[in-house]
Amino acid sequence: MPRPRKAPRRHSVRGQVLDALRSALIGGELTPGEVYSAPTLAERFGVSPTPVREAMQQLAGEGAVEVVPNRGFRVARRSARELAELAEVRALLEIPVVLDLARELPRERWASLRPAAEATAAAAATGDRAAYLDSDRAFHQAVLSLAGNRQLVLVADDLHRRVQSPVVPGEFTRVTDLVADAAEHLALLDALADQDLDAAEVLLREHLRTTL
Repeated sequence: MPRPRKAPRRHSVRGQVLDALRSALIGGELTPGEVYSAPTLAERFGVSPTPVREAMQQLAGEGAVEVVPNRGFRVARRSARELAELAEVRALLEIPVVLDLARELPRERWASLRPAAEATAAAAATGDRAAYLDSDRAFHQAVLSLAGNRQLVLVADDLHRRVQSPVVPGEFTRVTDLVADAAEHLALLDALADQDLDAAEVLLREHLRTTL
C-alpha cells in the first residue's frame, strides 16, 4: 500500500488497511489457520500497528479472523456447513424481498441495474477474484436498495462478506466460474423485468448457493 504524502486521519488509514486485508484474505495471500501479528502486517502495509489492530478487530466481528491472545489474529476456516448455512440465511432474507420488488417495479427499474451487472461481468473476465467479489456485492446492494430499507442492505451485505471465505492454498477459482456467476446477474435482471417469478427464484437461489 503506497504511503500518502500527507498523513491521513486515522479512520482513513484504517479504511485503507481494512480494504487491503480483505483483498489479501479473499485473494489467498493470508493463509487460513495461520496466525498473523499486527506489527508484522503493519510493516507489510507500511502503517503503524494501531489501524491494523482496529481493522482486524472488525474482521473478527465479521468472522473472517479469530483473535489469538498475545499473538495476533488467526485467519478463520469456513466449513462447508457454515457456508451452506450462510447461503440459506441469505436466501431467506433476499429472495422474498426481490420477488416482492419484481411484482411492483416496472421493467425500466431493472434495466437501470444492467450497468452494475455488466460491471460484474467485466470484473469476472479479468479473473481477479477480489475485484469480482467487490462488484458482486455492489450489484446485490443495488438490487436490495430498491426496497428502500437501509438496514436490510446493511444486514445482507454483512452476510455477503461472511460468505466470501479466504482461498485455501492449492485451490483457485477459474475465470470460467467467475464468468458463469456474473452471467447469472444479467439472467436474473431479465427474469425480474419479465416478472417471471419462478425463473427469478431459481436463478437467485442457485446464485446465492454458489460460493467463489
